[in-house]
Amino acid sequence: MAIETVRNEMSDHTITAPTAPTAPACCQDGPTQPDPHLPPEPRLDLPAPEVGDAVAAAALLADRTRGGIMRMLAEGPHCVCELAAALGERQNNVSMHLARLREAGLVRAVRHSGDARWMFYERDDERCAAAAAALTELLR
Repeated sequence: MAIETVRNEMSDHTITAPTAPTAPACCQDGPTQPDPHLPPEPRLDLPAPEVGDAVAAAALLADRTRGGIMRMLAEGPHCVCELAAALGERQNNVSMHLARLREAGLVRAVRHSGDARWMFYERDDERCAAAAAALTELLR
């Protein structure tokens, strides 16, 4: 069949678009009102929020051992052996976690005043408050 024949046959038939189903009578009160809680159209110029501090604190404290250490240090200074015994961890593992907390500034090490061989760890309350504020801001 030639192209001209196909064109002629196509012009003889009219194609109508399917009609949309009509809504039930109860829903035909008029135009629907937009949801007042939604913006009228996408907002593509929104600034990205600053969440770096909160994400870093959350990632650091997401570890069960580090979370346990921070909770125990809320009660006052402890040495590695006390933390390890309470948490059921090896001392070298607790030391590794304490190093990460120290790097983040949430914990500091202090020598025992009577015996300098003993190292105790305590929370830096100012830095902990800043981390808590960052998490609170993120979750509000």
